[in-house]
Amino acid sequence: MPDSTSVSVDLEELRALMAVTFELAPEEVTDDAHFTQDLGMDSLITLEIATRLEDRYGIDVTDDELKTINTLAGVHELVRQKLAAA
Repeated sequence: MPDSTSVSVDLEELRALMAVTFELAPEEVTDDAHFTQDLGMDSLITLEIATRLEDRYGIDVTDDELKTINTLAGVHELVRQKLAAA
């Protein structure tokens, strides 16, 4: 049985998911690329990210949570925490 306190989320899988959402190549979605300033995130992309995360990982993600996260590393940590809490 896996240890729920150390949930692993594949960063490269998450990077690919974000790349599809932003319509970019995965290498353009670096760990610290700022979603709004560097990748052009707007409210529609925010909604699409939430939907894709919910579909892929089975977690609930609010717009408010995503508004506070600006990088792939931040999304990775959010997903990891939500899966660990499930």
